Formats: sequence, C-alpha cells, structure tokens
Amino acid sequence: QVLLVESGGGLVQPGASLRLSCVASGFTFTIYNMRWYRQAPGKERELVAFISKLGGITDYADSVKGRFTISRDNPRNTVYLQMNSLKPEDTAVYYCNAQGPTNHQYWGQGTQVTVSS
Repeated sequence: QVLLVESGGGLVQPGASLRLSCVASGFTFTIYNMRWYRQAPGKERELVAFISKLGGITDYADSVKGRFTISRDNPRNTVYLQMNSLKPEDTAVYYCNAQGPTNHQYWGQGTQVTVSS
C-alpha cells in the first residue's frame, strides 16, 4: 500500500518557522522526484518546492524563495519542507507529492499550516 503521510503543520505567528515532514512507504522512494504543493481556501493548488530523486536539484516558487528549503533523507524515505519567516499568505493545506519514472503520481492527505497573529 502506497502512503505519503505529512506532519508538522500548525498555527504559528507571522515570522515563525515550521518544518513539514512527509514519510513515504509502499514504493521505491529513491526513484521518485518529490514536490510540496499547497492550496489556500478558494485558490488552486500551487507548486511550492521540488527536489530531484537524489536531492541534487531543487526549485521553488518565487513566493517562497529564500524562506523555504526542501530536502530529503532517502534512507528514511522522508522529504522535508523547512519554512522560515512565515507570512499570513503562506496559510494553506500543504501536500506532499511523489512523481515516478512514468509520471504517475502519489499524494498525501495534507497538513494544515495557519499563519496568524
């Protein structure tokens, strides 16, 4: 059974930090590119960050560059999203995504991040 389980979301004040984790199981993690997406209420899901299979390539949405860092620990089948200097506009449900060699995809259930004073 394929699972992507996100954790680490919560309610924080502007300027705070959070680290999201996504633990994968049921597939060969090391041959999958990983992404974090987010979806705010009333908005479309948007790509936040990308990391390649071995972690050598990363990319970010302009809105989070310099504040968010994606990383992965392949022996632990885990991808992370370190989020610093959080803003209210970062409020969304964050989803972990795995894309395989034939472009099939798996999704996690999402974790809520709320940035509010």
